[in-house]
Amino acid sequence: MKKDIDIPKVEGVYVAIVNEYNDIYKTQDWNAYIINDKDVDLEMVLIVTSGYSEKKMTSIFRKKVDLLPKKSYAKIELMQEDLFALNNQFKVTFFQDNKMFDKTYTFRKNTVNLQALQELPLMEARGVLVK
Repeated sequence: MKKDIDIPKVEGVYVAIVNEYNDIYKTQDWNAYIINDKDVDLEMVLIVTSGYSEKKMTSIFRKKVDLLPKKSYAKIELMQEDLFALNNQFKVTFFQDNKMFDKTYTFRKNTVNLQALQELPLMEARGVLVK
């Protein structure tokens, strides 16, 4: 039965963690973003995030974006630096052309740091990207 279910491959949708300046609090913050580099809009984007290691687990955070237009991005959450010592997982589900897509993006522990920053698609920023 499970083999009969068609699960389409997700392409052109990424999760990035960006180190950026917060004008309000005058601090450098780490923020997670979802990037839609596709030529179509994404509908009903559901994101479930959590952090984990062998000994610790964070609470689960959920976010919904009703519409993520083509070639755009949206902020998911502010991330505390302490979380980077854990594996951080982002489970993303969305609809495109009335078909459901699903993908899990994982930032392995200690991979999010200032030395790992790279140019990000669509954003005029540098961050750590998982495709």
